[in-house]
Amino acid sequence: MNNNSIHTVDRNYKKGKEFIVCAANHYQDNLIHEHQPKNISSGFVVCGLRHHNCINTFAMIVGFPYTERARRIHNTEIQGFLTNTNRFVEREEAMLIAVLANQLITKAGSHPSLLHSEDLY
Repeated sequence: MNNNSIHTVDRNYKKGKEFIVCAANHYQDNLIHEHQPKNISSGFVVCGLRHHNCINTFAMIVGFPYTERARRIHNTEIQGFLTNTNRFVEREEAMLIAVLANQLITKAGSHPSLLHSEDLY
């Protein structure tokens, strides 16, 4: 994150504006877990710098090679982002939030309406 990005995030935080904090993956195991983003009623969210960090953490949590149960949970993966308001958002909504919060430093992904962590930092 460059110095301008830090100041933008700081200004947005002080203004109460929603902004993207980090990459996150939602996994649905149909269980209720404590301390999840406020819009996640079941399953769990794993956060990281990039989405591959989230996937690696998931593998450490469930064990690798995957059991049949772990494979079923892995197949429910939704890649998205965590916001400063403790919401999990999918890539398309995350792009809108990042644009409104002036967080984009580049457009790395191939689909213009989907956010990638490389677009932010």
